[in-house]
Amino acid sequence: MTTTTSATEQAPTSEVPRRRRRTGAGMATPMPLQITTYILLTAGVVLYVMPFVIMIINSLKTEGELLRNPVGLVPAEITFENYTRWFQELNIQQFFGTSLLVAIVTVAGNVVFCSMVGYAMAKMQFPGKKLLFSLVMLTLMVPGTVTFVPLFVLVSRLGLVNTVPGLFLPFIVTPLGVFLMRQFIMGIPDVLMEAARIDGAKEGTIFFRVILPLCGAPLATLSILTFLGSWNQFLWPLVAAQSEKMYTLPIALTLFSKGQEATNYGLLLAGSVLVVTPIVILFLFLQRYFVQSVVSAGVK
Repeated sequence: MTTTTSATEQAPTSEVPRRRRRTGAGMATPMPLQITTYILLTAGVVLYVMPFVIMIINSLKTEGELLRNPVGLVPAEITFENYTRWFQELNIQQFFGTSLLVAIVTVAGNVVFCSMVGYAMAKMQFPGKKLLFSLVMLTLMVPGTVTFVPLFVLVSRLGLVNTVPGLFLPFIVTPLGVFLMRQFIMGIPDVLMEAARIDGAKEGTIFFRVILPLCGAPLATLSILTFLGSWNQFLWPLVAAQSEKMYTLPIALTLFSKGQEATNYGLLLAGSVLVVTPIVILFLFLQRYFVQSVVSAGVK
């Protein structure tokens, strides 16, 4: 009886590892599928990054080599003449400073004012709140080309044409930023604000001391989107800036890379590298917050 009992007791224990191994094997991803996934992802990354790599490499070529072999990945002669011309002859520092100033002020305005409007839309009660939010959403669906001429007439009558405020004031608040901040602030518990009110805090104190510290992810997303839109803005600065000293980088890149007979592609590519670099640095610095904002929005 001792032998029978030990056999029956050992049978279940010997089957457990087998069941676990079968369950683990069933849940594991097949190796061929993993390899295929990695290959597809790697190919996608290469296809996405390759134009930027070719742009950087071609910016280091001479104009003659660039015309003869525009897709060659190894320059026969590396030259920094295109970058030198931008800094020494074309004074790119001035255009870079103008673009950076306009972008920073635009980002700061959107961060502050869009957050304020979003907080009011999400947590405050006042007459016409739903109507006002509907108007904000309506302006979000209106193309920018529709309001371009009236906006220029308004800026012209205010005497802001060919000035730095004329470049950023029309974009100091955007409906997309208001919508983004409103949706995130709606998820903040009202208990936090009620506790602050019990302690005697005013609405301004609640906004700056309670709400804004909790909005790191959407503020980073709004900063990236606003900086990107302001930095790459072309049509509005082309019309609003009527002298060379007020040109932004995209305008200078377009105008100065064209010669009398043909486009200087080496100069154009070098300028493109200089324009793209700040955007890449900003995204690498804030990408963690950007991903966090997207994930939190998906969870909600």
